[in-house]
Amino acid sequence: EADTGEVLLDGTPLNDATRRRIGYMPEERGLYGKEKILDQLVFLAKLHGVDGAAAKKRGEELLGELGLGERLNDKLDDLSLGNQQRVQLAASLIHDPELLILDEPTRGIDVGAKAEIYRLIAKLAAEGLAVIMISSELPEVLGMSDRVMVMHEGTVTGFLDRGEATQERVMHLASGNPVLH
Repeated sequence: EADTGEVLLDGTPLNDATRRRIGYMPEERGLYGKEKILDQLVFLAKLHGVDGAAAKKRGEELLGELGLGERLNDKLDDLSLGNQQRVQLAASLIHDPELLILDEPTRGIDVGAKAEIYRLIAKLAAEGLAVIMISSELPEVLGMSDRVMVMHEGTVTGFLDRGEATQERVMHLASGNPVLH
């Protein structure tokens, strides 16, 4: 766990205002299993300062885009793991953030759910949303990233642009080795 340093967003230290500009999807699901999914999204949006009616509309839109438009009133526990992950993604987007941070967004879910999540992430990035994705799913990451940062034991070992980010180079850096030329 980090205990030193500073996180800046556009040169500004994190505070309540800057945090509202960030969407975060943790690896571990953090939503309530016994609550209706749309109700949870509206609640989270309100915590980010979004009006209730706008939050409901945005939640319905996001869930529709993620193939869950018919499941708005279902409880999270009644969904498959892939669908739960889709709801988690919707929760990170409910307040229209400027920066989206995803931690292993497709771990443990089926290929179809992965494809749907990656499709939405790519669409949002194309629309201008800045996305940082932490993932061990190397083929998918290489296929959708403009730039890849590689780490080994908590230390950045290199950055690779789309054209130079091959599986061989990433694996080399991930092993703690210097950049190949």
